[in-house]
Amino acid sequence: MLTELSIKDFAIINQVSITFKEGLTVLTGETGAGKSIIIDAIQLLSGGRGSVEFVRHGTDKAEIEGLFTVEATHPVYQKGRQFGVEISEDGMVVLQRVITRQGKSICRVNGKLVTLGILREFGSTLIDIHSQHETQSLMDPEHHIDLLDMFIIDELTPSLEEYDQLYTNYQTVKKRYNELSENEQEVAQRLDLLEFQLRELHEADLQPFEDEELEEERKKLMNYEKVYQGIHDAYNALYGEQKGLDWLSLAMTSLENTSDYDNQIRKLSEEMSNSYYVMEELTFQLSTQMAELEFDPERLNDIESRLSELNRLKKKYGQTVEDMLEYASKIEEEIDEIKNKDSHLSKLEEQITELGKDAALEAKNIHDIRTKASKHLANLIHEELTDLYLEKASFQTNVEIKEGRPDDPEFEGKRVRLHSRGFDTVTFLITTNPGEPLKNLHKVASGGEMSRIMLALKRIFSRHQGITSVIFDEVDTGVSGRVAQAIAEKIQGISSDSQVLCISHLPQVAAMADTHIRIEKDVTNDRTSTVVTELSENDKADEISRMISGAELTDTTIEHAKELLTLATKYKQNA
Repeated sequence: MLTELSIKDFAIINQVSITFKEGLTVLTGETGAGKSIIIDAIQLLSGGRGSVEFVRHGTDKAEIEGLFTVEATHPVYQKGRQFGVEISEDGMVVLQRVITRQGKSICRVNGKLVTLGILREFGSTLIDIHSQHETQSLMDPEHHIDLLDMFIIDELTPSLEEYDQLYTNYQTVKKRYNELSENEQEVAQRLDLLEFQLRELHEADLQPFEDEELEEERKKLMNYEKVYQGIHDAYNALYGEQKGLDWLSLAMTSLENTSDYDNQIRKLSEEMSNSYYVMEELTFQLSTQMAELEFDPERLNDIESRLSELNRLKKKYGQTVEDMLEYASKIEEEIDEIKNKDSHLSKLEEQITELGKDAALEAKNIHDIRTKASKHLANLIHEELTDLYLEKASFQTNVEIKEGRPDDPEFEGKRVRLHSRGFDTVTFLITTNPGEPLKNLHKVASGGEMSRIMLALKRIFSRHQGITSVIFDEVDTGVSGRVAQAIAEKIQGISSDSQVLCISHLPQVAAMADTHIRIEKDVTNDRTSTVVTELSENDKADEISRMISGAELTDTTIEHAKELLTLATKYKQNA
């Protein structure tokens, strides 16, 4: 949820800091007081388009910062891993956005500088803003398949995973087929290039790990004097009269002479003898090493020349000799494919056909799951619409198989168009008037109806989307009476699954608030600022009374406001 929001020098806001709580938070106030400006700030925080117009007059920059707290399973952790942003175990995510007077936008996630696109990626997992005039993912046909899949994610996941593997293999083989069947000129040019590269690599006579071995020998030759001196000094310290081995021999003899009288000394004597013979053997090895060590300037030149050649090849074919050998093997296979193109194309065609059939078969399984779920979803949404007094509305989820092109896989006698989620297209259709045909969801015209449809969909999908905060900006415009009460109940219901922030002019919605915040304008020294106040229980009644009657409070409107609050409390207790 959005826990803390800090806004500075943004539009008419001088500086405000708002602490948000769980459940439903309603923001009310007179038109122009700055309610929507706060939502604008949150929208910018989630990656919305910025403008220098948002920077408060007379200041250099607008600053917005939001603190979110999430559960350990929240998808924002995946975003963090994807974009290299560390998110701590306590589940705290801080989004920051600065817009300068010059129009520059500076974005941070948990203190790390990110692009606006990356900020938007994080924002999309944390915030979902809906306003009366804004097209949301719920209304966008491109997202309907995602919403339906989220609705049945547990049942669908195994089939989607199986399909994804088949589809990936299918696409890989298709790509290889297309590359191999390019025009003759391109294939000939490719063959010339590959043969030149293979010839160059073969002529280099690469040996596994030779670059590492040459580097080691080069280092030894370049430091010949240090190596020789070190071995020489170590040998002289051990061998000779009054040197290390001489003293060890004396110590060994002394312990041997007394070992018959004490078991503990006998053990020490044996360990000393072992140490002496180990050091004696080491001394002989140092002597041999010193005798064999010689400086060969010609060998060093040969190594330098060979390493130079290997480094030149590495720039073209790989970071190590092993990489270059692997690349040589790969292009050898490709040369064989090109030279025997017809037979390889024939094999690839067979693979494409088989993989296409297998993928289409799994896509059909996914299609059946979606089709079954679409009926259940339509029934649930119809129940929600009935609660919102759209009982005569008809909702339908169309799951159709996408028609393919001649080169697409054939399934049950027709070509089907595979994509990353199967071969389905999903569209939400609705009509609110009996006798009228079903239309695409986004083509529904009435603002009041659109608000109710959106709330019905939100009620179903909010628990599946994983969004931390759902924000409604005056979505209740154009409704009143029993519909207003129904909308209030729906918004409150959504807040049971997600934190909800709602700007509203409806007293019924305000009465449902778990937290009620009033937004006011304050003019001091001829400058307008926005003031944010969290209302107490008594203040809530006064504010709702103003929403009912206007500026003037009367005993009747106050009683009405208190009654709304009482009814809202009872509803929430029984919900």
